[in-house]
Amino acid sequence: MRKETVLVVDDSATKRYLLVSWLTRAGFTVRQAETGGEALTMLPGSDVELVVLDVKLPDMSGFDVCEKIKTDPAYGSLPVIHVSAHAVDVVDRTQGLNRGADAYLVEPIEPDELIATAHAVLRYYSARRRAESLAARMVRLAEATLAINTADTLPALLEAAAAGANEIFGGPVVVLAEGADGEGLAAAGSPPVVRAWALPDDTVAVGSLVRTDDAAQWDGIAWPAGESVAVAAARLRNDRPPIYVVVTESSQNPGFPVLRQLSQTVAAAVEAQRSYDEEHRIAVTLQRSLLQSRLPDVPGVELAMRYEPAAAQTEVGGDFYELTMVDGRLLVAIGDVAGHSLHAATVMAEVRHAVRAYAVEGHPPGTVLTLVNNFMRTVLPADSATICLMTLEPATGRVRMASAGHLPPLLHTADGVRFLEPHGPLLGINATRLDADLEFVLPPDGTLVLYTDGLVERRDADIDVGLEALANASGTVEPSLDAFCRRLMVQLGGAGQQADDIAVVALRRR
Repeated sequence: MRKETVLVVDDSATKRYLLVSWLTRAGFTVRQAETGGEALTMLPGSDVELVVLDVKLPDMSGFDVCEKIKTDPAYGSLPVIHVSAHAVDVVDRTQGLNRGADAYLVEPIEPDELIATAHAVLRYYSARRRAESLAARMVRLAEATLAINTADTLPALLEAAAAGANEIFGGPVVVLAEGADGEGLAAAGSPPVVRAWALPDDTVAVGSLVRTDDAAQWDGIAWPAGESVAVAAARLRNDRPPIYVVVTESSQNPGFPVLRQLSQTVAAAVEAQRSYDEEHRIAVTLQRSLLQSRLPDVPGVELAMRYEPAAAQTEVGGDFYELTMVDGRLLVAIGDVAGHSLHAATVMAEVRHAVRAYAVEGHPPGTVLTLVNNFMRTVLPADSATICLMTLEPATGRVRMASAGHLPPLLHTADGVRFLEPHGPLLGINATRLDADLEFVLPPDGTLVLYTDGLVERRDADIDVGLEALANASGTVEPSLDAFCRRLMVQLGGAGQQADDIAVVALRRR
């Protein structure tokens, strides 16, 4: 068993010799001090776990020494036993206990009484330290749980879990889970670094467990010499691999399930992250399947398109675009159905097909929008959408354009940048709609940019701020329209961190 260290403080050499002898024979490691000042100097940074303190000392009273110990934040919980041959009446004993002593023995003291009292106060001290350690670990566990559950990617999640485990248990740590590619991914070390790590070839039942492994089985990092490791494994489903949290065995307190609780928290968060990633992947796949996958090859016209789903949600949205040759003219449409849901995506598909169908019949853009509006009010009365629709004659550059509540297209020419202003109420409402189109000629090297609101709209800023940012960003157009669209997405859309879907279509007349 571990030997507790006791500090005996007494200016009487004979009495100190007796106390030290009794405690040493009882199995304690004993240190000595003759004065209160010497005792207070010895305590900081020491492994002393109990002070046996005489009341009458040459430099200060034992009561003062005890009070200084108990009010020091570094070792205020250290137990103190007063011993005295002079201060023996009730008033003295009461003062000693009121000023912090855990026990008070008056001489003559029997050896067995001293040893029994020492063991009693140390049991209380040990229980208090365990309770304080558990309380501190539970606070850190709560903080780690918050960090884990606010991580937005699996690597960030593992790094947060490893940092939390390092705060809770100290020393090196490994947090291991299966990545999206089926390979092991771990945050390991102190401080933790995310890297590839082979998954263990073992069987873990659904639930959680804590076991002890040889550190050599987890040799991807340097463990303290001679240490074994405590391994917590948690598995939520039979069709999912377990996650592992590995720390040093010496950091564990028997009966305290903090490591197991941490592993369960990580497993639940990893499962939620997996589900989110899968849902988002399915949503994006569905969204893209409803959109045009290839751009037409139009002589004399360069085309580019970018589409990015929202990063903040897994549902499909209603953004759409269309570029099709109809009777020798390029039909270009971009729109946005209200909402984020499977229903919004299906409405988007119906509106897109309706636009193409009416355009194939030979109607100009304004008439197409009127017909689509009638279609929506009849078939989709609870839905609404915005759309900008145009036709371009590649040979002449002649453009006819109409809008239904959509954001203004941007035109870049040698004269500068300006927004076009085709007007019209959004689709799906009962409002007067004029079939008149905006007509103009797109000059050679002129570029048109059509976009959805995710590119320019932010919850914390007016829409005019976003439009001004788009105009500034479009002051220069790269030789490659695709590079131009990519830059707009990065510069204005937040590089994949936007809260709404973004669709951008750019066309330039050569």
